[in-house]
Amino acid sequence: MQNRDVDPVAHNRAAWDKYVQEGNEWSTPVSSADVERARRGDWSIVLIGHEPVDRSWLPKDLTGKDVLCLASGGGQQGPILAAAGARVTVFDNSPGQLGQDRTVAERDGLELRTVLGDMRDLGVFGDAAFDVVFHPVSNLFVPELAAVWRECFRVLRPGGTLLSGFLNPDVYLFDHEALDERGELVVVHKLPYSDVTWYSAGERAAKFGADAALEYSHTLTDQIGGQLAAGFVLTGFAEAPHQANASAQYMSGYFATRAVKPG
Repeated sequence: MQNRDVDPVAHNRAAWDKYVQEGNEWSTPVSSADVERARRGDWSIVLIGHEPVDRSWLPKDLTGKDVLCLASGGGQQGPILAAAGARVTVFDNSPGQLGQDRTVAERDGLELRTVLGDMRDLGVFGDAAFDVVFHPVSNLFVPELAAVWRECFRVLRPGGTLLSGFLNPDVYLFDHEALDERGELVVVHKLPYSDVTWYSAGERAAKFGADAALEYSHTLTDQIGGQLAAGFVLTGFAEAPHQANASAQYMSGYFATRAVKPG
């Protein structure tokens, strides 16, 4: 089907602002008790699904480390990393999501910067500005990835680390309604998939709701090969089931990579 004339940044910004109002799982801020535990060194954050990220993937001591939480608003990872001692900047496309981070920071006395923007353009930041980029599952909301990886590489310092989570593209093979409503794996889509090429605007509204975020599958060549092409060296890989998807009985729904910018 032909590509539809749609602005994914504007559309998904509005979609995620609405998800915040509706209390989406990824828009629910951490508690003050979580923040206090993080201040004492007892903390965890998720990169894929509900699995805590391997702490060895992050610096042993975050004190004074500059961390960019990329497309990671919602008041979850950023405040915990700030409480653990990092200098945190949360960058996200949704004002509502960023508002959740500011709410936690104000509530619990955390220093935390929020910046609004498209993950493919980090021009607001200078070269070599961060020690860590933490990029949980979110690049399904942009149609192409090469710019994301190039920008991550640019803003990291030599020896810096990129932690990225993303969907197994095979999840997009299946009919959404059959999967979500009946737990059936019915193959209907050709990969790579996107909402805007597979369905018309009317079909999307009927199937997902007119205000639903637009999603794009990406090949592993674009996900992993794209990081390598940007200059990264991969040093870690993990997978996890999709916590809210019937495919979890049969395959991993999420992948995660740890990549380093050579020093």
